Amino acid sequence: MATLGLIGSGSIGGTLARLAVAAGLDVVLSNSRGPETLDGLVAELGPRARAATPAEAAAAGDWVVVTIPLGAFDQVPAAPLTGKTVIDTGNYYPQRDGRIAVLEDGTTTDSGLLQGHLPDAHVVKAFNNIFFRHLAELARPKGSPDRTALPIAGDDPAAVADAANLLDVLGYDAVAYGTLADSWRSQPGTPVYGLPYAGGEADFPKVTGTPVPADAIRTALAAATR
Repeated sequence: MATLGLIGSGSIGGTLARLAVAAGLDVVLSNSRGPETLDGLVAELGPRARAATPAEAAAAGDWVVVTIPLGAFDQVPAAPLTGKTVIDTGNYYPQRDGRIAVLEDGTTTDSGLLQGHLPDAHVVKAFNNIFFRHLAELARPKGSPDRTALPIAGDDPAAVADAANLLDVLGYDAVAYGTLADSWRSQPGTPVYGLPYAGGEADFPKVTGTPVPADAIRTALAAATR
């Protein structure tokens, strides 16, 4: 049975864990505070889930999701992620993370920073543009007419395809839109960030999720400007 490893088990991480267990995956959760702090979530998820250290979650995962604040990217264990597809859900929020010059001037992206820290892994950007509650609400089986699409970006085509397979398992279509250098197109403030899944409502955390097909995601990505 395939395993999803999670480095970070907050709102997005916990939601992905629930979707993964529902899809029949095993899940290994971790956070920065220790496995014992995840006892409640593990109990909720059932026998397919266990808590571990970040290094153990990294080693266990067939896919590994990094879902932590940007400032902690250099704490992600590199060695156990060698050769793996690493899915980065992070966003750069200057009000939280402080001003980071190489992100402000476009020299790199936040996922580019993580890739630089994990030179032997294959980072793919995904799950960063959707509110966690909408992520939970909008998952649909393959072939459903109201299936929602999520954007993904990465430098390694095989890893992008691998990440798209995970999205499919969890209930989503994938729209690949470029490399990590292009991943600014799904960052906060762009047309694809949050709004499509809220029916265009700016206060998107307060509304029920709206299914969004792949063509609408492509249109939103194309409309992004710096």
